[in-house]
Amino acid sequence: MIIGIPKEIKKEELRVAITPAGVSAFVAHGHKVLIEKGAGVGSGILDKEYRKAGAAVINDSDSIWERADMILKVKEPLESEYPLIREEQIIFTYLHLAANKNLTQHLIKSGAVAIAYETIQLDDGSLPLLSPMSEVAGRLSIQVGAQCLEAKNGGKGILLSGVSGVAPAKVVIIGAGIVGINACHVASGIGAHVSILDINPTRLAYVYDIMKGSVTTIMSNHANIEEEVLSADLAIGAVLIPGAKTPKLVTRDMVRRMKPGSAIVDIAVDQGGLFETTRPTTHDNPTYITHGVVHYCVANMPGAVPRTSTYALTNSTLSYALALADQGLDLSMGSNKALKKGLNIYKGRITFSAVAEAFGMDYEEVQF
Repeated sequence: MIIGIPKEIKKEELRVAITPAGVSAFVAHGHKVLIEKGAGVGSGILDKEYRKAGAAVINDSDSIWERADMILKVKEPLESEYPLIREEQIIFTYLHLAANKNLTQHLIKSGAVAIAYETIQLDDGSLPLLSPMSEVAGRLSIQVGAQCLEAKNGGKGILLSGVSGVAPAKVVIIGAGIVGINACHVASGIGAHVSILDINPTRLAYVYDIMKGSVTTIMSNHANIEEEVLSADLAIGAVLIPGAKTPKLVTRDMVRRMKPGSAIVDIAVDQGGLFETTRPTTHDNPTYITHGVVHYCVANMPGAVPRTSTYALTNSTLSYALALADQGLDLSMGSNKALKKGLNIYKGRITFSAVAEAFGMDYEEVQF
């Protein structure tokens, strides 16, 4: 199989979909790897490292899209790439289709096979290709949240940890999944007062146990969310429903009543966001202020630390990409239940129910 890795073109996206070690693995399995010139520079990986691993370095992305049987990316195709997608070509990347009707429609029209990293799911409910980026985003959310609270950025001018004689900031985390737990670790570790909400009492018990009671765990419902958000200095949105649009758990009215100079980091922005005031931002212009509250809503947060993110991501994606290349689409889908759950679009049909439901479109399960 010919594997193509174009350079990411989303603004300020410096990650790349493969490392030299990943190239070596494909080549050792008898496959050919085409990678666009300079694709790894943002992650500190030079073209010569890819060549040494056995990849062909190609000057333009059009040639890669034209020749590749499977395209590996980090972020979803952008509009300029839509015409390059071919019938029956495999697109393997983060897609977040439930929040992007335009891309969904173009993938359907193309006749391609679209497999989403974020909906590959193991029997225990875990999301192995989302987990590494969730870990990065969760930890990073506290770092960027602290910056949002600085006076120069419109925040109230407080230090998350506090100092002797001065109380620490209150951090409220909505969602106790991988994102929330990692945010919890960092926020608690630097001395903030942390509360975390979730609808799953077992999950909350787990958080309470691993954090040794150093955080406040609260059942998530409308009343509790409202109470916690209104008292927060920093609110983190960390809710994920695999493949589906994130519910708006924090209303505009709640945001309006938050303390002036407080901050929001909505990690769920990729799936639409859980604050009604959320709108996507970029790394070069990451924040805006609404109702006196600083909002950080960057849709590709892990791209801020591209080297760490690239290696963490490819550690997880490689085995699934190799399965697709080695076994072909039908056999790999038929033998790997987790991989099949990643199938969102198949030759003109939506094959993931949450995407179909988001747009009121038809859904069809494919048998392999």
